[in-house]
Amino acid sequence: MGVNMDAELERALGSLRKGEFVLVFDAPDREGETDLIKAASMTGPEDVQRMRRDGGGLIFMMVSHPISEKLGLPFLSDLFYKEGSRYPVLKELIPNDIPYDVKSSFSVPVNHRKTFTGITDRDRSRTISGFAKVAAEIGNMSPIEAQRLFGQEFRAPGHVPICRASQKPLTTRFGHTELGVAMMLMAEMVPVAVGCEMMTTGGALPPEDAREYAEEHDFPFLDGATIVEGWNEWSK
Repeated sequence: MGVNMDAELERALGSLRKGEFVLVFDAPDREGETDLIKAASMTGPEDVQRMRRDGGGLIFMMVSHPISEKLGLPFLSDLFYKEGSRYPVLKELIPNDIPYDVKSSFSVPVNHRKTFTGITDRDRSRTISGFAKVAAEIGNMSPIEAQRLFGQEFRAPGHVPICRASQKPLTTRFGHTELGVAMMLMAEMVPVAVGCEMMTTGGALPPEDAREYAEEHDFPFLDGATIVEGWNEWSK
């Protein structure tokens, strides 16, 4: 770990290892949003409830590039393009005008096969923690073996979207997906995180309000630049 790592980032990595939430504000010139983020492997129903209640945005998983590749997880935008000849409406829906990024990180949404509807706090936490468990098990498997295990455990479509991190985190894309995966790697944990945007009725929760929430609940609060700086130091 880099000797010059920011103290709040060090604290955040410790919180992730303990299964606690970290609040991450990406940047004022990007989405301008704060996400509640924690380790997927340590996510229970009470955590989904907190994200749903205190976050209010989309609850989604952030997955590293190597795991996504081994599982053969496609970008939805690529699927839309490839299937556009059969279903022309899909080409019409390709997200080529995102105002804050060049490409969507969304892959397929899944449910664990042992869930019922997939939407309850218990069901979603089972999907999230179950995905992290599979991600931890596929390290020495071939892609075929990994994909078979994945299919045994999950069905799609489901209620927990998967977002794929870029191949080289925090070099070409600086979204919450990359920020979350980078923190998991720096914490030396399975690089699968879960997150949820913090929203108000008027849009994203202002960062000063998110920071106040973090202080009230004793959660670390980081901005994206701090994570990028720490990642650059750690990954030298």
